[in-house]
Amino acid sequence: MALITIDHDKCKRDGICIAECPFSLIRESKSTGFPEIRPAAERMCIHCGHCMAVCPHQALSFDGAGPADCLPLDKELVTDSEKIEQFIKSRRSIRTYKEKQVDHATLERLLDTARWAPSAKNTQSVHWLMVENPAEVKRLAGMLVDWFRENSYFPGVVKAWKEGRDMVLRGAPHVAIAHAPSNSGLLKPTEDCAIAISYLELAAHAHGIGACWAGFLVNGGNDYQPLVEALDLPEGHRVYGALMLGYPKFRYRRIPLREPVKVEWR
Repeated sequence: MALITIDHDKCKRDGICIAECPFSLIRESKSTGFPEIRPAAERMCIHCGHCMAVCPHQALSFDGAGPADCLPLDKELVTDSEKIEQFIKSRRSIRTYKEKQVDHATLERLLDTARWAPSAKNTQSVHWLMVENPAEVKRLAGMLVDWFRENSYFPGVVKAWKEGRDMVLRGAPHVAIAHAPSNSGLLKPTEDCAIAISYLELAAHAHGIGACWAGFLVNGGNDYQPLVEALDLPEGHRVYGALMLGYPKFRYRRIPLREPVKVEWR
């Protein structure tokens, strides 16, 4: 089966798919004027699906899937720019959580949304480890405290733990860990995971769930052998991002100030 097929009965020869292909793998046929696929497509295509998604006439099928297999864009769900801007500005890094857990179905939905994050060459190389059990999250936090204690890191964090305060994972009931192969050549696992974590954080915010980046867990998950073994990631994978998740204990009532944008216009 061809990677990309074009229904000539539906195609209007408007050239949109040709213009939108990231690697110019679709060209206009000199004999018919219809789009045609370059021989290099099988080797160079990154399977982004843009050609099928952008065609207004549903004339393209991609890798055995047709337009009917794609999620439709619901115009009723599109919101205005002011609401989106407030949504982004109202995101906070949450470090105090309710004891209430996020239900499994919602966590699945957040991860499902995050898989639409862009990735280098559309490799979609991000893997997730969702630590859903709060007791396991606490165990991981304790292992990080052990690491700090053994190496005289962050004495204040160690002292707080002794006093019953978790300043490592902040008592969050859940932690999402983004990992990927570390030997991915020209690909960008660090960037891919960072973008995916950002998508997950915004998806959580949309559901009223708080989140905060867990930098201690990223470092310890790669450098502290007991924690490396506890995470038990696939061979060759590294932790590139981690996010605490849970319902915020307190409600923010206003958007704090930020410095003016630092920009040079040319």
